[in-house]
Amino acid sequence: MGLQRPLSTTLDIKTRDAIALAVSEADGCDYCVAAHSYVAANFAKMSPTEIAFNREGRSTDPKRGAAAHLAKMLIETRGKVSDAEMAAIREAGFRDSEIVEIAALTAQFLLTNFVNNVAPTEIDFPAIEAERHATRASWMGAAAMTRFENEGD
Repeated sequence: MGLQRPLSTTLDIKTRDAIALAVSEADGCDYCVAAHSYVAANFAKMSPTEIAFNREGRSTDPKRGAAAHLAKMLIETRGKVSDAEMAAIREAGFRDSEIVEIAALTAQFLLTNFVNNVAPTEIDFPAIEAERHATRASWMGAAAMTRFENEGD
């Protein structure tokens, strides 16, 4: 992607990976969740706990968590985040230029999610399906998760 190099200069690798994981999970791209989980663990040296939190739009690091949360909210609200969300990301210490980069990275990862969901790309990274259901349950709620699992029956 032509955006990759310009969008890798402002935010650190762990924050970029947190955004990638939050977006890919929120968008339901199994390939991208697997790929970004692998990259986060092996190149950014992130723990399994941190990766799981990032997939939920959270982090053990408050500033990184704010970025992952904003990325998740950008997906869930189709870019129409609230004034409170914008205030929270600024309170976490992000400048306007960094907020724009978070939005641009979110869009970049959303595009790659779409491409890999349309393909559908064969997952050539360690599978994370069991983790996905546990993560979805935490933010969908038990009743919604039951409906989600029963759709496959």
